[in-house]
Amino acid sequence: MDLRSLTAKRSSAIGASHLSQLKGAGYCIVPRLLEPEDISEINRDLDSRFARTPFCKGEFYGETTKRFGSLLKRSRLAQKLVLQPAVLDLVRAVLSPYCDSILLNLTQAIEIHPGAPQQFPHRDQDMWGGPKGSLEYLINVMWPLCPFTPENGATVLWPDSHRQQDQMILPEDQALPAVMNPGSALLFLGSTLHAGGANRSALARRGIIVSYCLGWLRPFEAQMLIYPPEVARGFPPELTALLGYSIHRPNLGNFEGQSPAVLLQGRQTEEFLPAIDALLPEHDRILAELRDRRLRAAA
Repeated sequence: MDLRSLTAKRSSAIGASHLSQLKGAGYCIVPRLLEPEDISEINRDLDSRFARTPFCKGEFYGETTKRFGSLLKRSRLAQKLVLQPAVLDLVRAVLSPYCDSILLNLTQAIEIHPGAPQQFPHRDQDMWGGPKGSLEYLINVMWPLCPFTPENGATVLWPDSHRQQDQMILPEDQALPAVMNPGSALLFLGSTLHAGGANRSALARRGIIVSYCLGWLRPFEAQMLIYPPEVARGFPPELTALLGYSIHRPNLGNFEGQSPAVLLQGRQTEEFLPAIDALLPEHDRILAELRDRRLRAAA
């Protein structure tokens, strides 16, 4: 076996191990996914925005916490976070049983300042009103911009809480802080109870949350308003598909019967476009069977 095959086999085993933990405990930490230098550059890119962003209003977001989104316009390296291959593999492994494709739900930078109390525990899936417990709606990915510690407000999670979705509050002594360094990533289910930790240190704690949802849901951020065609044309196709410039089969999210990706073409989009089928394979099989049945009946 050559080195490439050995590397691929090891990567697959690591991915399977983290997927097992993600589904089993409701979260996992994947170490050393990006170089610390890349994270440092993203952090520098966001410095001025953090400085100019006011504190949040309200107890949930935190009045000693700063938050802002649309990170793909604020740092060129934010694409590395959104398109990280190992992360996307894990996300799709969890969500693909419930959808044809996934969407980017949000990119948000968070800065928890000294003295901030622990955030109210919550499950991010609760922004959608559908049934709970029979499917997963989203996966969150937290990228630390500085070391996450129990003292500075590391994300707090309740292991196995995705199996207790009828419980809105669980005992504090069951919660664990996600201790990790820049370059690593915390993945957790939308059904996992979690909170931003209390910052008992002397420095602000910075992190970035990237989340992905089922392709037939309305995302937390209105991605196609944040990244309209004149902005999205500069992104790679894999990223524009995550932003919603794509069809979720069958035919959901179309523009004049076609994929919204038609808006990213260099020329002006024609006013009159033919609607094009975008069906699931099972629909294509049923159509073929009906066609054959009608042809046999007509013969």
